[in-house]
Amino acid sequence: MVAEKLPGRITIENVCKSFTNTDGSELVALNDVSLNIEPGSFVSLIGPSGCGKTTLLRAIAGLNLADSGTIKLDGEEVKKPGYERGYAFQQANLFPWLNIRNNIAFGLKARGIYKEEKEEVDRFIELVGLKGFEKAYPHQLSGGMNQRASLARALVGHPKVLLLDEPLGALDAFTRMNMQDEILELWKQHKMTMIMVTHDVDEAVYMSDKIVVMSARPAKVEQIIDIDLSRPRVRGQDVFFEYRTKILEILNFAGQINEPDYYL
Repeated sequence: MVAEKLPGRITIENVCKSFTNTDGSELVALNDVSLNIEPGSFVSLIGPSGCGKTTLLRAIAGLNLADSGTIKLDGEEVKKPGYERGYAFQQANLFPWLNIRNNIAFGLKARGIYKEEKEEVDRFIELVGLKGFEKAYPHQLSGGMNQRASLARALVGHPKVLLLDEPLGALDAFTRMNMQDEILELWKQHKMTMIMVTHDVDEAVYMSDKIVVMSARPAKVEQIIDIDLSRPRVRGQDVFFEYRTKILEILNFAGQINEPDYYL
């Protein structure tokens, strides 16, 4: 009997990406990046500011195509954006003229499948704790609630992979920690691959199966660290701080130390 293959495997091989500066010079963002991400895993990308983490995430999304090398999802090369890859931005980026329900349903309507899937909109509204706020507009809700709506919008189409581009960076410390737990619960329930860009070392250790530490630009993979901690994790335990210290040392070697936004 052949074992069932889980969806959501990302294979990155020898990816390079450059941009042109306003003065015409070339800016190399990614330099021969190779990485395998197992289906259903939670992987964080961390590294010096401006090193190319978001560039890599956008390349996986198909928003920026690599100059060379390949990115594959379940063996199929990524050449454009697709519904099988959800994307949550640092800011919620909700449409201010739409209420929360219509914001969450927007992708389903764009794909022409809203009628068949509208019960999923209700399910995800309840799942992210926004039941009762369906008719509210983004300006009427807190930053944390808008971020929940953004996550629901990214998840409602049942992507194989959810890409998180510092989705909690604009939140206060306690809202951020609560949202970390909510994202982990969604990940646990839906067993999708999650890839998150973060500058927060504690956040990466708390949430990830693996942490990919990237070098200063042009980015390459400096080191991959497996986080061997049971869940739910305790931020104050000694082994948590051991991982944190190790990552900070690698980041210092790579050119920059990023301290977390909070301490416990």
